[in-house]
Amino acid sequence: APVPDHPIRTSGLREFRQGLKQPDSDLPKALRLAFNDAADIVVTDARPRVPSRSGKAASTVKARSTQSAARVVGGGNKAPYYPWLDFGGRVGRRKSVKRPFLPKGRYIYNAYFRAKASGQFQDALSNGLIQVARTAGIEVT
Repeated sequence: APVPDHPIRTSGLREFRQGLKQPDSDLPKALRLAFNDAADIVVTDARPRVPSRSGKAASTVKARSTQSAARVVGGGNKAPYYPWLDFGGRVGRRKSVKRPFLPKGRYIYNAYFRAKASGQFQDALSNGLIQVARTAGIEVT
């Protein structure tokens, strides 16, 4: 593993990301991929729970992480009705189609809460960040 010629000192994720940019410019991308790996746990749980007629709504549930956050999204142009499926509300002519509103949703957030409660999400995130640090030559204990 490459060893940086200068120490990287961090006190938070922002500093960690900045430190990764110095020794190797590909490492910030690896950080985003580590977040995606953790987010994929939520995607794997949520996607089969989304109601399906054509499968479009379920196929839009994806990991879309950044270098600073693990993210899961659903909907978009392919299934603009996804938020209604997940959170509920009224749609259609004169708001005639009603689905009970749930502020925490039905699919993505519930999958996250299950992954968090089981420790899977935190484990995947920790392991991913440790691997990125080791790739950068940072000794992790």
